Amino acid sequence: MPKFSYRAINERGRPVRGVVNAANEADLFARLQETGMSLLDCKEMNDKASKLAALTAKKVAIRDLIQMFVHLEQLQKAGVPLLDALSDVRDTAESTRLRDIMSDVYEEVSAGSSFSNALGKHPGTFEPIFISLINAGEETGNMTNSFTQVIKHLKWTDAMRSKVKKATRYPKILLGVVILVIWIMMTQVVPQVVGFLKDIGSELPGVTIALINTSNFIQDYALYIFAGLIAFVVGMRVGRNVSEGFRYQTDYMFLRMPAMGPMIRKISLSRFCQTFAVLFSSGLEILKCLEAAKLTAGNLVLTEALERVKQNVQEGSPLSVALNNSGEFPSLVVRMVRIGEESGQLTGVLEQVTEFYDKDVNDAVDGMIAMIEPAMTVVLGGMILWIAAAVFGPIYDSIGKMGQ
Repeated sequence: MPKFSYRAINERGRPVRGVVNAANEADLFARLQETGMSLLDCKEMNDKASKLAALTAKKVAIRDLIQMFVHLEQLQKAGVPLLDALSDVRDTAESTRLRDIMSDVYEEVSAGSSFSNALGKHPGTFEPIFISLINAGEETGNMTNSFTQVIKHLKWTDAMRSKVKKATRYPKILLGVVILVIWIMMTQVVPQVVGFLKDIGSELPGVTIALINTSNFIQDYALYIFAGLIAFVVGMRVGRNVSEGFRYQTDYMFLRMPAMGPMIRKISLSRFCQTFAVLFSSGLEILKCLEAAKLTAGNLVLTEALERVKQNVQEGSPLSVALNNSGEFPSLVVRMVRIGEESGQLTGVLEQVTEFYDKDVNDAVDGMIAMIEPAMTVVLGGMILWIAAAVFGPIYDSIGKMGQ
């Protein structure tokens, strides 16, 4: 089915743009009218234009996805047929992007496709865990539970993203302030002071000469330093995207960074545990849970370790033994999983493991922030002390010589 880019007016008289699949212009016109929009103009998109639109399209916010699945959950509880529920979600979605996607999903399901397969055609919006949970609900006939588990996972993901942003935003701001202060001092303050010191005519000590040389270096090569940093960041991203070996080496390096490495490990394992717990509680077999959950770790080193866990379980090892052999899980987590296996309450234990990691991640984030602030303060203090020693030392020497 071809894709059309369109401009329309919604029921409030506001302009709307979007991209949607339709059989032809008449079909597009009818579908937009069903959602209360009046078509202004449209254009069929070729493959290149479709790919470009997919790359540049604004992603659906996680809060919009939560609202959508809550809507589906409530309609499912009320006994509303799935097609009617999808139609209602499509018509009430506030996000234009989500409305276009749900229009495609509705068409796929009405044509006979399963809901999970229809969602799977939009991997940029719906993660594999959503597809697995919905597929489990289709197999068991309990879609309400699947929607509940999806909502639970989305809310947890939203909270985890907030923690990650908290962990990275503050250091970035502090680092930016430190770099700005150093740049101003070295390019504006120090050159003026240096001119004054040269006018005095006294011999400059080594600390002052070092400050002058550093200031000259930053003034002469600031643009090259900035360009080098940008090239480094771009090179890292390109290298990680095109080379799995490079990505593995950098992930390995990240895990061994002081302060940051333990936090990355805890966040990755927290994602795995939460995803595994949600999938397992939905009724999926353990191997499918491991396969889907390992992809959420986000670190190739840990992903390969979790692949070995899956292989050990497939060969007959208990989950606790496989986790212990991976060397990536704390002994406390391994013991809790073993207790869950022995008691037959693995779902409850997995939820406790997730809570354990959530608390661990919170503590790691707070600990890192508490460590970074004094470290940056020390750097700034050292810089100011260096400038003060380099400037006032020659001045005091000159005053001393004048008094002799």
